[in-house]
This record gives sequence, structure tokens and C-alpha cells, in this order.
Amino acid sequence: MIAIARLTIGEAARRKILWVFVILALLAVALIGWGVGRLTSLFHAEGGSEVTLQLAVSQLLIFIAFQFSFVLAMTAAFLGSPAIASDLESGVALAMLARPIRRSSYLLGRWLGLAIVLVAYGAGSAGLAILVVGAVSGYSPPSVLVPIVSMAAEGIVVLTLGMFLSTRLPPIGGGAIAVVAFGLAWMAGAIERVGIAIAAANPGVDLSAIGDVGRILLPTDGLWRGVIYGLEPQIVIAAAQSQPLAEANPFFASQPPSIAFLVWVVAWIAIVLGLAAFSLRRREL
Repeated sequence: MIAIARLTIGEAARRKILWVFVILALLAVALIGWGVGRLTSLFHAEGGSEVTLQLAVSQLLIFIAFQFSFVLAMTAAFLGSPAIASDLESGVALAMLARPIRRSSYLLGRWLGLAIVLVAYGAGSAGLAILVVGAVSGYSPPSVLVPIVSMAAEGIVVLTLGMFLSTRLPPIGGGAIAVVAFGLAWMAGAIERVGIAIAAANPGVDLSAIGDVGRILLPTDGLWRGVIYGLEPQIVIAAAQSQPLAEANPFFASQPPSIAFLVWVVAWIAIVLGLAAFSLRRREL
């Protein structure tokens, strides 16, 4: 399994699409640094308060993280979806599995290698963006580790789904389904938040079940809440405690993901990997 993981990392490093994503991430970070630096200069020139500036930068950073989470999900989907399918179509898997290698070890080695690449890409890009924003604006999130780990976990969830689909579907189909599922999970969470505002005027309307089901089927939205919480200034969280409708904002989180939810994320990954191994074992090569 470790040998296959090393081969997978080397293979991913040679793929041009990965380096395209890396270059785009670096360009995006450079643009973010320029934009936030420009915003900071204008605030200081107009005599704006430092608290207002930090609030503005924090919300901008959350929006940037939201955009990057979709980029990371696409990267994960298009790394995971061809991981098994391409080897099956080309016959590479047949040559490898003819040796004394269990199919589950082959699958887990592929997953481990891609997970390492994805975490390095996601954590590196997110961490670099936070450092650049802090350097040009002076604002540092209350927690740097929580948003980076939560975003990396989002990518691993989508990668795992993509690899499961890869055992049965062609690369393009599996990748498209994984990306759409990520978007639908986020929409389920957003509908739940809108339901909070609706329930304030119509107490009989409860849309929380939509968000709960979405987080059970694909836990990316719950991890996204962890990203928001880690980037949100404590002053915003404290002020929102007196605002009942604050939770209706899709870009606000008053608390990090619960321990029970994090346990479910780990269990979800293990379950889907188990299903992928079962699917591959039943697949004719």
C-alpha cells in the first residue's frame, strides 16, 4: 500500500492539471494580497477605524475561502475520479493486480497518495493566503489551524467520494457527480440557514432536517462551518449572540463542528472507502 501511495504521489506530481491548479492558486493568492493591501491603504487614507478594517478583511477572507473550497473540491474530484477508472480502462490495474497485491491495498494506496497531495495543496494554498492577508492588513484569524484542517478535510471527503465512483464510472462522469454532490450539500446547508429566517416569522416551518440530511450524506457543509468559525473574529461571534437571526447567514458560524460530527466525518470516510473496496473487489478486470 505504501509503495502504491509513493507511486501515486509521483504520478500526480507529473500531471499537468495539478500544476495548473498550483499556478492558479499562486496567482489567486497574489491577487488577494494586492486587493487586500489596496483596501487597507484606502481605509487608512480615509481615516477608518482599525476594528472596521479587520471586520471587513475577515469577511473578505471568508468569501475567499468559500471560493477556494469549490476549487479544492474540483481538484479533489478530478484527482479521485480517474484514480481507479483510468487504470481499469488502460489495463494498468490488470497488470498491477496480477501480482500478489490485494485490491483493497491497491485502492488504499491510491487514496493515501492522492490524499497527501491534496492536503499539501489545500493546506499550503489556504495557509499562504492567510499569511499574505495578515502581512498586508494586520488581521490574523483567531485560529489558523481550524480553517486549514477543516478545508483539507472537505477535500478528502470529496476525494473519497470520487474514488468510490471511480470503481464503477468513467472519470468524467465520476468527477462531475462528485462536484455536483459537493454543491448540493452546500445548498442543503444554505436552505437550512434560510429556514432559520423563515421560522422566525413562521414558527411552524422547520427546514433544519434538510441540512441534517445533507451533512449525513456528504459532510462537507459541516466542515465548511468549521472554516467559517476559524476565520470569524470573536467580536463578530459575541455581537451575534444578541441577534437571533445571525445563524441565518450562510457565511456565519457561532461554533465549531461538534465532536460527534467530526467522529461521523471519520466514520463516513471509512464507510465509503469500504464500499469502494467492496465495489472494486466485485469488479471484473
